Amino acid sequence: MRPVPHATSLRRAPVQRRSAERLARILDACAELLDEVGYDDLSTRAVAERAGVPIGSVYRFFGNKRQMADALAQRNLERFSERVTERLKVTGEQGWRHAMDVVLDEYLDMKRTAPGFSLVDFGNQIPVGARRAEPNHRVADRLTDLLSLYLGRDTDEDLRRTFLIAVETADALVHLAFRISPEGDERVIGELREMLRAYLARVLD
Repeated sequence: MRPVPHATSLRRAPVQRRSAERLARILDACAELLDEVGYDDLSTRAVAERAGVPIGSVYRFFGNKRQMADALAQRNLERFSERVTERLKVTGEQGWRHAMDVVLDEYLDMKRTAPGFSLVDFGNQIPVGARRAEPNHRVADRLTDLLSLYLGRDTDEDLRRTFLIAVETADALVHLAFRISPEGDERVIGELREMLRAYLARVLD
C-alpha cells in the first residue's frame, strides 16, 4: 500500500485498508488537479469528483484544501525517502558523493514527473507562491537520519546543521533552475552539484 501522511495532518487517520485506499485516491486526485487548474482554483468538491468519492469522505480527512495540499506534501516526503533508500540499497556503498547524487537525482525526477509536486513539493510553497523554512528542516532531519548509517556517521547536531545548510542551498538553486527552464536548467543544476560537493567535503571527507 502506498504511504499515507502522518496522522497530525489529518482530521482522522485511516484505520482500515479501504479507508487508507480512499485517502490515497483523494491525494492522487488533488495532485492531478493541482497540475491542471492550480492551487487557487482547486476545490474539495472537484477533488471528490475526480477521486470518485463522496464529498463527505474528503471532509472526513481534511477541513480545507490547504490541509489536503499539506498532506500531499507529507506524502511526497515519504515517497522521496523511500525512493532514496531503495536506490542506495541497489547501488550499495559508494560514498557520500554518490549518496548526494542519488538524493538530488530523485528530487529532480519527482520535480519533473510527480503530479502536483512542482507546486507543493514537501510543503515549501504552501500556500503556493510562499517560501517557508519549516519543511526544509523536516527534509534535512529526514536525510540526516536516513543517511547517517549509510555514511557511518553519528547523528549529531553538527551533521544536522550540515544537511540543513545543504538542503537550503539546494532548495534555492533548484527553484532558480526551474524558473529558468520548465525542466530545470542543467547549468544551474551542475553548479549546484559542485557547490554541494565542495561544502560537504569539508565535513564528510
